[in-house]
Amino acid sequence: MNKLRTVRSRILLGTCLSLAAALPAPAFAGDVTGSVTDATDTRALQGAQLRIVELGRVAEADRDGSFRFADVPPGTYTLEARYVGAETRTQTITVPESGNVTAKVILGTDDSILVIGQSANQASALSRQKAADGVESVLTRDAVGQFPDQNVAEALRRLPGVNILNDQGEGRFVSVRGLDPELNATSVNGVRLPAPESDVRSVALDVISSDSIESIEVKKSLTPDMDADTIGASIEIHTTSAFERRKNLLTAKIEGSYNDYSEKLTPKGSIDFAQRVSDNFGVSGGISYYQRKFETDNVEADGWNEDDGQITTEEVNYRDYDVERKRLSANLNLDFRLGSSTKLYARGIYSQFDDQEYRRETSLKLEDAGEVTGDGADLIYSDTDGELQVQRSLKDRFERQRIRSLTLGGETDSDGWHAKYSVSYAKSTERENGSIDPANFEQSFEDNGLLLGLDFADPRRPLYTVGGDAGAIADFSDPDAYELDSIQVTDLSDSRDEEWGAKLDLAREFAMSNGTFTVQAGAKGRWRDKSYNLETQYWEMDGLTLADFVGTQTYRLTDISPVPDKKSVRAFFNANRDGFELNELDSLFDSSVEDYSVSEDVAAGYLLGRWDSDTLRVIGGVRYEHTKNDIRANTVTLIEEGGELPDGSEADDDTVISVPNQFKRSYGDWLPSLTIRWEPQQNLVLRAATSKSLVRPKLSKLAPRFTIEQNDDNEREGEFGNPDLKPYESWNFDAGVEYYLPNNGALSAGVFYKDIKNFIVDTNLEDAGEYNGIAFDEATIPINGDSAEIWGVELSYTQALRFLPSPLDGFLVNANYTYTDATGTVPTDGDITDLRKINLPAASKHTFNAALGYEKGPLSLRLAGTYRSKYLDELGDTAAEDRIIDNHFQLDLSAKYDVTKQVQVFYEWVNINNAKYYAYNNVGARQNLLQFEQYKWTMKFGARVKF
Repeated sequence: MNKLRTVRSRILLGTCLSLAAALPAPAFAGDVTGSVTDATDTRALQGAQLRIVELGRVAEADRDGSFRFADVPPGTYTLEARYVGAETRTQTITVPESGNVTAKVILGTDDSILVIGQSANQASALSRQKAADGVESVLTRDAVGQFPDQNVAEALRRLPGVNILNDQGEGRFVSVRGLDPELNATSVNGVRLPAPESDVRSVALDVISSDSIESIEVKKSLTPDMDADTIGASIEIHTTSAFERRKNLLTAKIEGSYNDYSEKLTPKGSIDFAQRVSDNFGVSGGISYYQRKFETDNVEADGWNEDDGQITTEEVNYRDYDVERKRLSANLNLDFRLGSSTKLYARGIYSQFDDQEYRRETSLKLEDAGEVTGDGADLIYSDTDGELQVQRSLKDRFERQRIRSLTLGGETDSDGWHAKYSVSYAKSTERENGSIDPANFEQSFEDNGLLLGLDFADPRRPLYTVGGDAGAIADFSDPDAYELDSIQVTDLSDSRDEEWGAKLDLAREFAMSNGTFTVQAGAKGRWRDKSYNLETQYWEMDGLTLADFVGTQTYRLTDISPVPDKKSVRAFFNANRDGFELNELDSLFDSSVEDYSVSEDVAAGYLLGRWDSDTLRVIGGVRYEHTKNDIRANTVTLIEEGGELPDGSEADDDTVISVPNQFKRSYGDWLPSLTIRWEPQQNLVLRAATSKSLVRPKLSKLAPRFTIEQNDDNEREGEFGNPDLKPYESWNFDAGVEYYLPNNGALSAGVFYKDIKNFIVDTNLEDAGEYNGIAFDEATIPINGDSAEIWGVELSYTQALRFLPSPLDGFLVNANYTYTDATGTVPTDGDITDLRKINLPAASKHTFNAALGYEKGPLSLRLAGTYRSKYLDELGDTAAEDRIIDNHFQLDLSAKYDVTKQVQVFYEWVNINNAKYYAYNNVGARQNLLQFEQYKWTMKFGARVKF
């Protein structure tokens, strides 16, 4: 099969080269160049389609509005320009015997409907979608920097096939077409963003403020010139350019944000500018700051079991979150023109995300209870002939994430040749230093007459009761009865991920009688280093109780007092560190098992052929990517007292042995693709695409972190990373039809199919064996599993209802629906010989988004709703133990009013319906609580000033 694929690739390469060699090379007079702007001369209209009617040749306006037709024979021609939401314009151009022609194209009318407001956002997005090579969805902001949502993840929620995974009520990770966020790739200004977190490749997009962004493209199909490291989508974020605007821009925005739960008012502000210093030099950028204080009430349960029809849980946790998040984002962009043929740019972005989290928790640990009585809705746990443990804890964690990238590049056109080139650097970090994670205060009840009741009348929010002996009841609520077990301090959690890159694309365009053929080749190098260093410490001190640190809860679901004060534990620990005793064994073990470093170098090259006419575009070619890894971590063995040491002697005490290890590997992949875009009539576009792509395994899964715990009977339990994991491989197929409606609208339908190989799953080995020379009696190891299949349908309707009578002609409608069937097989209870079928993690079968907007005169309104059905979040040992996230529906409202041409006031109401988070399993054939959270709504209000 591999030989056959290689032969196919060689045939495709040979065909492209042969066609290029066979093309005629008549003498042409010159180039037709120009720019496309709106009638108010405010903004360049990227995505506008230009056509020389008599030659059947087409081009698209670039982000600065520029376009170029190379090698046009002398003569008089009709130049046609089209843009969604604007009337088609034609003008006559004359190409002389020698020299070039410049044409200025103006679309729209003297109003600002193409550049400002919801209509402008919609027209820009649809025009770029229509002009795209493959299947693509686009989000843009308007000419005065208005973007509909607070961060990139929230904004993407509105697009077809996109599902957002929330954290504390905010969108963080993006799932496209029902796939795990790990199977997407994210870039800023053409630079792949490394991930701040230590254990993932995916980037949490809540780090990036939408105030720093000009546009977002979600590319769901691939061409050979694109990085092939995605199966879901390539999410491409672009910052501003001064040449996108014909007029200079300076805006300032200030707003307040109020959360109904926390009852706190917090600030947000931003400045955005673009300045064309001269015709050939421009600078643009912005800075934004956002502080958000909110609270979350959370309840979680774990360890669900069924015995003779009685369904019980082993642990219930009531968690009271007080969170403060701060975002600081900045970007700076420099654009240069060197004559008419060369553009250069420098683009930099910096984002910082600070997360201060206080979590007070009351945990009921019921695993060792004596008698358990009651039915499924009411359970009573007794400490008679058993043990009930109650833990009250505090987590005081401060975490800082940073993302920064810098890109230097340009493009040059000369005599039918087109070159694009860039060098880049990106770095992401996540760091904790001194977090209390957590401080635990515990009390155990054994034959004290304590009865703990759980009332599951509301299965999402179980309530507990305390009964039994009066003394036990009193002790349950007595802070002096809870002794300090330990304070775990994250002395350092340091995740670093950085990547250098360099890229060159070179294309030669050949003009034909009814279109153009282009041969393009390119190369790219990426050099990535990711590492994680954890230094955690366990500190103990006798004589301390919860009474020394007691605080006041802000929890609203039930009474969970007494709870620790949010800040006093850290203050006491820092002032009295010398009085604490370090548990060296636990500190060394937990610190050593997490550390790793991985280098990943990718060298890529491609060749493609491209045919363009006024009705047909075909792009075919092949890409080759070679990957080289150098992977390092530790083999950490914990041997209990009495166990056998490696030298054959007996351990006198619990012993930790840490040995560094290293693995190297390399592999290559041929990745062909074919994309067809056919426009049989104006405004009707049909698309089809197929490609092969890959996603490399999580670096944390590859890391050879080998952990063995050996008891005094020399039984060894292991948990291993797998440096031999293969990348996910996928064949992707897309087909769709788009019809672009008059008056700024579109109706589209598409189908997609993906066949994924080497899906990665964790497997539990219950029999004794050996892994990389390490003996074990049982072990957990990630392996490449069976295949997975995904298919689905995407439907979308967008329309500005200008055909209605006034004042109804101000309404806009946007609705999309996606059905996804994503299935695979995984081991049952870790047994690779017993496979079961699952829906893939993060795959919602149904995703629906709808927005009703109104825009007329100075007033702009938008009511948006988003729905996603339940999805698998984490695999359990069996289907009943799988963690499922319940369906989610959320309503948001925004309103804007232009007081003057320079001043706008706005209002936003987020999560109007108080959408909640609920996770469950199905042990005992019913829904059992795993996690419930509620956040209530947030209101924002402020003003934007244009100078």
